[in-house]
Amino acid sequence: MIFKAKDQDKLEKIKTVVMIIQEVVEDSFQLRLGLKSGIKAILTRKYFTQLKRRNWRLTPVEQPIFTTRAHVFQIDPSTKKNWVPASKQAVTVSYFYDSTRNSYRIISVDGAKVIINSTITPNMTFTKTSQKFGQWADSRANTVFGLGFSSEQHLTKFAEKFQEVKEAAKLARDRSQEKIETSSNHSQESGRETPCSTRASSVNGTDDEKASHGGPADAQLKTENDKLKIALAQSSSNVKKWETELQTLRESNARLTSALQESAASVEHWKKQFTACKEENDQLRNKIEELEEQCNEINKEKERNAQLSRRLQELESELQDKDLELEELQKQGEIIPQLMSECESVSQKLQAAEKKNKDLEEKVRALRAEVEENKHRQSNLKTELKNFLDVLDGKIDELHDFRQGLSKLGIDN
Repeated sequence: MIFKAKDQDKLEKIKTVVMIIQEVVEDSFQLRLGLKSGIKAILTRKYFTQLKRRNWRLTPVEQPIFTTRAHVFQIDPSTKKNWVPASKQAVTVSYFYDSTRNSYRIISVDGAKVIINSTITPNMTFTKTSQKFGQWADSRANTVFGLGFSSEQHLTKFAEKFQEVKEAAKLARDRSQEKIETSSNHSQESGRETPCSTRASSVNGTDDEKASHGGPADAQLKTENDKLKIALAQSSSNVKKWETELQTLRESNARLTSALQESAASVEHWKKQFTACKEENDQLRNKIEELEEQCNEINKEKERNAQLSRRLQELESELQDKDLELEELQKQGEIIPQLMSECESVSQKLQAAEKKNKDLEEKVRALRAEVEENKHRQSNLKTELKNFLDVLDGKIDELHDFRQGLSKLGIDN
């Protein structure tokens, strides 16, 4: 009972320690979740505020047309042979179409890091190097991108979409070239018409003819010149806009790099705290495992004690049974002298009975011998009686014959 009380006290202490450790582990887990959520909030705030100003930002008219998931790789710039993983796990890879610029891009973002920003041109080719891997070269980014898919179907769909987008980019380039050629042809035709009109006026020689033949050509030339002036003004204004946009993009890039550096520093700080919390969690887990092992040992000891107590009870019950048997045997031992005397008297009676039995057996034997003799005598008497009867029958026959003879003699007389 003292041992059981000590075990119960020890178990209660261990249970309280385990509960405290579990509370500490839950608090550390909540702290980890808070760290993760804080890091994500900081990154998302800084990332998306600066993302709107980057040169690869999605314009309102730029919409995704195809999305898939794959592992992203880039060629090693030093060796140009080995693949370097750009993402630790499968990320989203999307095709985007810009209706204003009539251009297509492949964009992939891993957290706060842009790992693919490739504008598709007609000169690009997507090559399947295996059943689940494909690659293409981007001359503007001066690298080669590789994608590892989970199945061959995803790879074929991505390759078909790449070919489709490539054809669409080629058509867009051809249309833009046609527009440029038509505008240049119009300008050349307007430039050619001016010397011809001057030559015609000099050949004809009169001012009236000059006025009559050169009037519509000059008007057309003026309209063309006005159009060219307007286009030049628009191009200069566009150049200024592009310069200002480029400057804003540079500023946003600088801000974004500083924000990324700050976020990287904060991430490193949170990583250190996370590793410290992780080590504490590991230590607490080890302590919990040790305490669980101790609890298991105590439970085993409890089971052994319970088995021993049950065995002790069984032995006590068996001992009680043996005591009862011993008392019965003692009672029977008190009766033994009486039984011995009775046994002696019975043995004497048995001896007397055996003597009588022997006498009776001798008498029976004698009687059997007499019976055998009587049987032998009876058989002899039977044979003698039979012989006597046979003789008697002969005598009777003789008497009968003698009587018949007497009767015959009486008749004759």
